[in-house]
Amino acid sequence: MPEIVQLLASPVHRFVGRPADGPEPAPADELVDEIQLRAELGIVGDRYFGKAAHRQASVTVIAAESLPPGAGLAQVRRNILTSGIPVDDLVGSVLVLDSGQGPVRLRLNRAAHPCAWMDVTVGPGTWRGPGRRDRR
Repeated sequence: MPEIVQLLASPVHRFVGRPADGPEPAPADELVDEIQLRAELGIVGDRYFGKAAHRQASVTVIAAESLPPGAGLAQVRRNILTSGIPVDDLVGSVLVLDSGQGPVRLRLNRAAHPCAWMDVTVGPGTWRGPGRRDRR
């Protein structure tokens, strides 16, 4: 059954500098029980809220099935972790999530590809992971 597993709204950008140096410490309230969304602006309280450069990717969604066991939003820098939803297959469409307070519609504009930080926060090899082409 499709479900929302975890939510993240981080007021700070923890992944600065080089991945080898490691991320900044996570704020205690980064993982939350609920988020407030504003159309065209993103998640209230998130570091990218209202930023013009992030309007097409102000909310990021990832499927738990695409992560190694034990990995969560704090490691992958996404906002919504789902289970039972083939997120990558839905790019270009509208994803409707049951928030418990009514449906939430998110246009999935593009894939949020893994980055080198994932090798540090999740584990070696995560960035290239299954299906990623060699970047040499």
